[in-house]
Amino acid sequence: MLDVFIEMEKKGILGEDNLSVLKNLCREINVSLLRRIEEYELNLSGREEVLIPEEQKGSTGGPKAQARGQALSVASDSPGHWDESSWLEVYKMTSQPRGVCVILNNHSFAKARAAVPKPKDLKDRPGTHVDAVALRRVFQKLHFTVAEHRDLMADEIRKIVDIYRCKDHKARDCFVCCILSHGKKGIVYGVDGEEVPIQELTTAFTEQNCPSLAGKPKVFFVQACQGNACHKGVTVETDSGQQDSSIETDTRLQLDYIPAEADFLLGMATLQDFISYRSPRRGTWYIQALCQHLEYSCPRGEDILTILTAVNQEVSRKSCNKVEKQMPEPGFTLTKKLIFPVS
Repeated sequence: MLDVFIEMEKKGILGEDNLSVLKNLCREINVSLLRRIEEYELNLSGREEVLIPEEQKGSTGGPKAQARGQALSVASDSPGHWDESSWLEVYKMTSQPRGVCVILNNHSFAKARAAVPKPKDLKDRPGTHVDAVALRRVFQKLHFTVAEHRDLMADEIRKIVDIYRCKDHKARDCFVCCILSHGKKGIVYGVDGEEVPIQELTTAFTEQNCPSLAGKPKVFFVQACQGNACHKGVTVETDSGQQDSSIETDTRLQLDYIPAEADFLLGMATLQDFISYRSPRRGTWYIQALCQHLEYSCPRGEDILTILTAVNQEVSRKSCNKVEKQMPEPGFTLTKKLIFPVS
């Protein structure tokens, strides 16, 4: 590649201030490289400004020259001015496999309904298998080892999480956990109707509890159905004009359950106090949009927060009964860009 750049420079199509051809190439190949070049250009203009003595700004030249001097002065003096130290680092993501993607997928809640002495009115979750299939497909493409665990009681959820907490992740770059179940504020339900706090699941992977994941991204996606206040199925109008029936509601879990340390991402299906939707035939709006955007954008070098913004946009444009809406909400303590390279 360096030889190619040298030849481009010899032919006059690449230079310090002549990057248009290279930008056009990167626009087609890798958007993140394009952004690095654009950041370099901003940095370059800032370095050029340093060479202009302060007393000369605005003292010579016409209005255009004066305006340029003022603009450069603002760029140089501003705390937000781009320089090499302000570029965001990227989490290492080169191990094979990248890490483990654990899917905790609860469908049948017959045990909860039959519980003694306190049965819970938790219905089964048709459509969750569609989400699980999509998550498996996408994270395998992203070079993760996918492990799905189905219909877990509360203690089984804890045991599965503890197994992965105790694993040695030193040779891996990331950990992902996708939780598909019923829930309410701050908890998810086991299929026996017992509660498991979200905070308990996330804090299992802090630096103290799981040292081999220290400094590495820990990603959680939570799609949790409403518990006792299950809504009756309604009709949803899709973008194609076709109708999808038996949409069911899910409830949001609060983002207060991210550990108070770096390198965590918690993706929630919807904002506080609002419902989200699941179709028995097509899966949930949130997980399906998440998988589609990961599959489309990761090969293009997009980072996870950009992808989640696109997921927010897509889900927010959907409507149930032409009135009810849904808005996902990510919370994070990431300190670097998180990019899942496909190649």
